[in-house]
Amino acid sequence: MDTHNFFLMLFLILVTARILGELFAKMGIPSVLGELSAGILLGVSGFGIIEVNEVLKILAEIGIILLLFEVGLETDVKRLKEAGSKAIVVALFGVIFPFSASLLAGIYLFDLPVGVSLFIGGTLTATSIGITLRVLKDIHKEQTSIAQIVIGAAVIDDIIGVIILVFVYDYAVKQEISFSNTATVAGYIFVFLLLAPIAANLLSVLIKKFDKNKKVSGFIPTIIISLILLFAYLSHLSGAPEILGAFAAGLALSRRFFLPFGLGLRQSADFLEKVKTSMTPIIQLFTPIFFVMVGLSMNIRVLDFSSLEFWYMGSVFLFIAVFGKYIGAFFITQKCATNKMLIGISMIPRGEVGLIFAEIGRMNGILNNEIYAVLIFVIIITTVIPPFLLKWLFKFECK
Repeated sequence: MDTHNFFLMLFLILVTARILGELFAKMGIPSVLGELSAGILLGVSGFGIIEVNEVLKILAEIGIILLLFEVGLETDVKRLKEAGSKAIVVALFGVIFPFSASLLAGIYLFDLPVGVSLFIGGTLTATSIGITLRVLKDIHKEQTSIAQIVIGAAVIDDIIGVIILVFVYDYAVKQEISFSNTATVAGYIFVFLLLAPIAANLLSVLIKKFDKNKKVSGFIPTIIISLILLFAYLSHLSGAPEILGAFAAGLALSRRFFLPFGLGLRQSADFLEKVKTSMTPIIQLFTPIFFVMVGLSMNIRVLDFSSLEFWYMGSVFLFIAVFGKYIGAFFITQKCATNKMLIGISMIPRGEVGLIFAEIGRMNGILNNEIYAVLIFVIIITTVIPPFLLKWLFKFECK
């Protein structure tokens, strides 16, 4: 790819995302949907001007990592701990129901092979924390108890989702269950998560100390971006590239690290404010690239709206995808039904995580074009509709 062509692509992504984000916000629609629409417009579903490539994927990954880092900075540790048990309940139901229901529907309702049904189930367990967090930030609800439950549940959900993907990928490709591969990845994940808070606190102390004695400006953003790149690399090494190829378990781990890293920097109000001031412009630059990339990855052209089989299968899996994430919220105590609905809806978006799972299935010959199209349909609906519902429902939140 020529450098000047890449500059043009980046120009189109940033400008289109900003224009549509502003337009959507003025119309009372979450701005994240404007950025998603920019991707759909520029990508294969629209004018076909921009194709997804590795450089854009890297920039998008930096965007989502920075968003999660920002969430870590703003998250109330006490509230997050209080939400712990509720988050576990929401996450477990949000994984168990869609996975098992998709598996049973695939085998008994649509007569699909077990390997294919397992992969559909794995895809529908995914939750895109980025979509929901951006909506919560846009409507200034990221500090609520609802947001803390959703953050905790989405983190747990992602971890279980990666483990499930390793499990179902092995079965679908090799027709055998490899508990050793699954256990290896699970072990790496838990070791990484145990070390992450310790590393975050040590690093935050060092950053604060060196910042006081610096001679050159720009220390905080430079060191934080450097650490993001380093830990994304290290966490990738802790994944399982020999099992999953380009999609390593470490991808999810690199994102998960930056919540505790952000939390670790909350050592004093002055220092926290300095970090926020330094990082905000960079976060605002990179984050829209991530959401545009999600839109670019959505290929609406593969959908066959004239097929009755497509609508039947799509409707069944869409119901499972929505109800499966929604049901967990009703097993926790909340002030009112509206708050439970808000938590349930917040867990529905599949976004880039679902797209990655579906793409792995298609590229490895596990999912045929028809089933791939159905999953793309489910992912698009579950990504686009919840932001509307969240913004509307938060008007009736019980304080």
